[in-house]
Amino acid sequence: MAEHIQLCRAPREQLLEAARRELAKFELQESEFRKKNREQHAAKLRLPLDKIKVR
Repeated sequence: MAEHIQLCRAPREQLLEAARRELAKFELQESEFRKKNREQHAAKLRLPLDKIKVR
């Protein structure tokens, strides 16, 4: 019985780890997109980004 539980847990852990990697990858891409978008809007409006504090 314990062997069955261990066998079922391994694929679940692998799926969770894959989901975490994909989420981290998505968050990085989203952050880069927002930064580029912010820079484009600042350039369009001629705003100095170095003087604006952005989170």
